[in-house]
Amino acid sequence: MASAAGAAGSNASLAAPLLASREGGAKKPVGAKGKHWEAADKDERRAAKESGGEDGRPLLFRTYKVKGTLLHPYRALIFIRLIAVLLFFVWRIKHNKSDIMWFWTISVVGDVWFGFSWLLNQLPKFNPIKTIPDMVALRRQYDLSDGTSTLPGIDVFVTTADPIDEPILYTMNCVLSILASDYPVDRCACYLSDDSGALIQYEALVETAKFATLWVPFCRKHCIEPRAPESYFEIEAPLYTGTAPEEFKNDYSSVHKEYDEFKERLDSLSDAISKRSDAYNSMKTEEGDAKATWMANGTQWPGSWIDTTEIHRKGHHAGIVKVVLDHSIRGHNLGSQESTHNLSFANTDERLPMLVYISRGKNPSYDHNKKAGALNAQLRASALLSNAQFIINFDCDHYINNSQALRAAMCFMLDQRQGDNTAFVQFPQRFDNVDPSDRYGNHNRVFFDGTMLALNGLQGPSYLGTGCMFRRIALYGIDPPDWRHDNIIVDDKKFGSSIPFLDSVSKAINQERSTIPPPISETLVAEMERVVSASHDKATGWGKGVGYIYDIATEDIVTGFRIHGQGWRSMYCTMERDAFCGIAPINLTERLHQIVRWSGGSLEMFFSLNNPLIGGRRIQALQRVSYLNMTVYPVTSLFILLYALSPVMWLIPDEVYIQRPFTKYVVFLLVIILMIHIIGWLEIKWAGVTWLDYWRNEQFFMIGSTSAYPAAVLHMVVNLLTKKGIHFRVTSKQTTADTNDKFADLYDMRWVPMLIPTTVVLIANVGAIGVAMGKTIVYMGAWTIAQKTHAALGLLFNVWIMVLLYPFALAIMGRWAKRPVILVVLLPVAFTIVCLVYVSVHILLLSFLPF
Repeated sequence: MASAAGAAGSNASLAAPLLASREGGAKKPVGAKGKHWEAADKDERRAAKESGGEDGRPLLFRTYKVKGTLLHPYRALIFIRLIAVLLFFVWRIKHNKSDIMWFWTISVVGDVWFGFSWLLNQLPKFNPIKTIPDMVALRRQYDLSDGTSTLPGIDVFVTTADPIDEPILYTMNCVLSILASDYPVDRCACYLSDDSGALIQYEALVETAKFATLWVPFCRKHCIEPRAPESYFEIEAPLYTGTAPEEFKNDYSSVHKEYDEFKERLDSLSDAISKRSDAYNSMKTEEGDAKATWMANGTQWPGSWIDTTEIHRKGHHAGIVKVVLDHSIRGHNLGSQESTHNLSFANTDERLPMLVYISRGKNPSYDHNKKAGALNAQLRASALLSNAQFIINFDCDHYINNSQALRAAMCFMLDQRQGDNTAFVQFPQRFDNVDPSDRYGNHNRVFFDGTMLALNGLQGPSYLGTGCMFRRIALYGIDPPDWRHDNIIVDDKKFGSSIPFLDSVSKAINQERSTIPPPISETLVAEMERVVSASHDKATGWGKGVGYIYDIATEDIVTGFRIHGQGWRSMYCTMERDAFCGIAPINLTERLHQIVRWSGGSLEMFFSLNNPLIGGRRIQALQRVSYLNMTVYPVTSLFILLYALSPVMWLIPDEVYIQRPFTKYVVFLLVIILMIHIIGWLEIKWAGVTWLDYWRNEQFFMIGSTSAYPAAVLHMVVNLLTKKGIHFRVTSKQTTADTNDKFADLYDMRWVPMLIPTTVVLIANVGAIGVAMGKTIVYMGAWTIAQKTHAALGLLFNVWIMVLLYPFALAIMGRWAKRPVILVVLLPVAFTIVCLVYVSVHILLLSFLPF
């Protein structure tokens, strides 16, 4: 689309939208299955066609496996490398000779750990499977000729923690993309959880609902993609797939104008609320009284106030539930809206899904359990209202990029093969704000397109925190049908004391649902506010065996592990057009803070009752191996950091060798490392990622291994000693104020203590290379061929470290990094300066100490 936009000019989107067929879209270099994949379900599909389906349901997704011409060499090379690693260990033990034996011992332990960690990572990748939804089959089965549908209900959860770190515009774009998704309006409800309890979030949601009355029918009429307006209007020449191109120009202009006005209203909310509150406080409060925050209807806001008080502040306020949009059968409850546009939606469905605002109650006396607590509050509140069979959750900085995504997940949940035993469907995470070079590996395609497809061939992918659809009863801790008992007891000790909620759980288990929620009443709202109160889930099974798991910084992995451990499976859904997109932290410090929380949470899981070695009684063996790898990988960083600092030995006048004979040792290492990258090359072939994706993954792992991962290990040690968990820090989505540079955050260097080790490693390797150059000048005539070979091999290791730390070196340069050639010049200059200093010091010492 970019090239077309450039050819058409900046106004091409209005003057001449690019036309495409309804089935068309952005051009893809390779089909959904990829050239290295082949169908793996031919027999199943043939049998289903012949029998008509065992239970009347068709096969709703296609399964592909890696072709044998690529898979068999891949597996063979893994086995060969395993043998090579074992032979390397045996050789090192037999030749236990070193100039520093304590360092030799640590290095052997490190090499054993490297081998073990590599094996944990590699074993689950023996059978990658790609699964692609069959949207045509789903529509044929569940969409009726009268325009209605028999698809099951979906409750969509959006979570936001802070309107500052997570800008309101991002959150509202997420909500708009959900309201406009291609799913039956009467079977979809959106719940926004606001952990700040701020009035500005609620009023922004009301404004969003009003704008949605225009945006949603516009999207339906013209088949808009994506359906988040901020992302859509950034496209210079939108690809048009609708059926009314002659009306598009006028509609586009009107909606774009309305969206700009909508953003202005969002920007003015803070001042409007402040002025309104001042006015009401001057009229309705006495001098000395607390200054309340007032809603537009003249009532005090029950959440946090602008001028905070003890019970109206972030972290201490009552629970709030407000239905912004009622069920479509009863019509929206926004009041009469005066039309300011001339758009015609005569043949377009203008109804909107249900929209609900939730802010769970908070009290300093209770642990709020971070994101997991917010999700569980949404789970309980939604059960009293819509009680949909399926749930999908989003972080507020993500949006639906493919309007068919919710239907795509249903293809797996409703399939006749393993649909009933599928607990959740995970989608890949994609980001649209990452710099073109992806300096800090934010796309992480090696994981999302490689590791996750490998797990798809086992019991299924792990839960990744966002863009994941769940079966409600799986979150309730109910066993899958293959393991489920007939009589399931729903008691208050496990689920809490709310009788209506207990009744909703029974209905969920027995699939006794009405597609129309109960009428909104004061009694219903009061009960919903009760189940989101701060103390409701205390002394119950919530956060343990029910809902999202508590007491761990990363609720996603451990929640998925708990569900897999009950015998459920999961599926990984890949689509031609990415299902969801989001915002990633392109600032190095924010990115590393995010990694500390993820890796720290993984370590917490290892030292919990959900340890993969002992937990999950029904989890498959290789699935258990994958979870073990996810929980212990940060430990690898300790040995990497040690090796990365070893170049300081160049500063020692005498020759120091970790292992003797040194040449054979280095050759062994080179062969083993080379085999890793050959295996990686085969992986990127079947995963469909690029060499740049693979290389950025390697570079950022080195940066993380000298900063974030050791910090996470340190946090874990402190946790074990003091019982204080990983501090939950919301990753800031605010960008540096630079309207002229979309990637200004990339060049903003924010120094924090965890960057010290990486800086030391970088300086040590720069110094080591400079000293090596100096020693070459000083001792070239005296060194033997073996000594020259050893020096060259050691220097090769230093250069390799420098190449891996190249993105970090750019980060240090700040805005100078916009011209990377500067670094290419600075590094040789630094090497030369160190070299000259070494030579000068050597000559000076020889002058005074001739011996």
